[in-house]
Amino acid sequence: MKASFTTLATALSLGATLVQAAPAEKRDNKVTPITVKGNAFFKGDDRFYMRGVDYQPGGSSKLADPIADADGCKRDIKKFTELGLNTIRVYSVDNSADHDECMDALAEAGIYLVLDVNTPKYSLNRKDPEISYNDVYLQYIFATVDKFARYSNTLAFFSGNEVINDGPSSKAAPYVKAVTRDLRSYLKSQDLRQVPVGYSAADINTNRLEMAEYMNCGTDDERSDFFAFNDYSWCDPSSFTTSGWDQKVKNFTGYGLPLFLSEYGCNTNTRKFQEVEALYSTKMTGVYSGGLVYEYSEEDSNYGLVKISDDSVKTLKDYDALKEAFDKTANPKGDGGYNSTGGSNPCPKKNAPNWAVSGDSLPAIPEPAKKYLKNGAGKGDGFKGDGSQNAGTKSTGTATAGSGEGVAATSTAGSGSSGGASTSSGAAIAVRPATFGFSMAPVAVSLVTAMSTLVGAGMILL
Repeated sequence: MKASFTTLATALSLGATLVQAAPAEKRDNKVTPITVKGNAFFKGDDRFYMRGVDYQPGGSSKLADPIADADGCKRDIKKFTELGLNTIRVYSVDNSADHDECMDALAEAGIYLVLDVNTPKYSLNRKDPEISYNDVYLQYIFATVDKFARYSNTLAFFSGNEVINDGPSSKAAPYVKAVTRDLRSYLKSQDLRQVPVGYSAADINTNRLEMAEYMNCGTDDERSDFFAFNDYSWCDPSSFTTSGWDQKVKNFTGYGLPLFLSEYGCNTNTRKFQEVEALYSTKMTGVYSGGLVYEYSEEDSNYGLVKISDDSVKTLKDYDALKEAFDKTANPKGDGGYNSTGGSNPCPKKNAPNWAVSGDSLPAIPEPAKKYLKNGAGKGDGFKGDGSQNAGTKSTGTATAGSGEGVAATSTAGSGSSGGASTSSGAAIAVRPATFGFSMAPVAVSLVTAMSTLVGAGMILL
């Protein structure tokens, strides 16, 4: 991001898992949930490609929840529909607010939500991840997940956004992965629909590959359901090869999780969105499941497709360019050449200073947070909350591998019960093929995402 920031009935098909929808719940808005098979998303039996935008009107200068603003949401759905979108990404929501009206309106339009569970005050601090990974933080994000997992058109949760933005900050990776594990464990223990959970990585080549590998290694409970990254390396006029996208496809071929672009759309030059044709072609769909254009509304960073003024929306030239690109680009027929079996990979080796993590030992869930897995998180404090980064009890030990499959992870340094180590299924994968490795040569990128030096997961756009 620019200037950023079960009971589950496991279905086996060709050695992969379908992330199932739970029985109809109170807020089920009757949309077919998006599920995971191998390295792709599916809507029922049909391959699902994200055609979306990043949506946070006001940016960080005016923190607001666009899903709680029913009137604004319905106003913008008209433009989403004109563009032919099926997905929006929202960076921050107020978990004390009501979201029914907007989520139902989005569902009626066939639009799904990818949601960052963090906010600027409730997020991991890349400078001090040990302290910021605490029970107060987990209660907040669990409360967010509890509300949104009940909507059938919640497509996915991001456990973090650009927390790692250079070599030294890779020390925060175990905490990002622990949060991902905890969110999946919460969904399961609370008998909620197993909404896919994953991470949105920064537009850097320092350790993007290592982070992708790291989120797909270890026991099943520890692994992500997908991986995404922000990519501004295609700057029009460009091409599949000039941009380096051909090498990224080559080097991510064989990766076992769904992969998509959580932000794209370089604005160094006039944006024609030439990359749309490549992204939804069979040159890329064996690896990628589409992406999200940055961004819907014009903010200080000048990436907007529209300009919002009070209740009026004025489309900009980038809106017209994106609409034209989408209109002339159809999805591939069939399954797009996806990898139906998926699969894990070995954990990346420590490679300081670019990658400061060795192995896959994760912090145990903080002791006071275990009660939320059993009893539920309760209400969230919303945007008016005091924040969490220095507020709670931190983890006091290392989790037992596989313990995320049980009610709670076990600390080796503290008390608490544990499920035994297990490799039974988590949200996305039930049967794992033999692990494999893949390599990725460094790819030059033309735009590195600017970030806050302190807060990673919760920062939102300017």
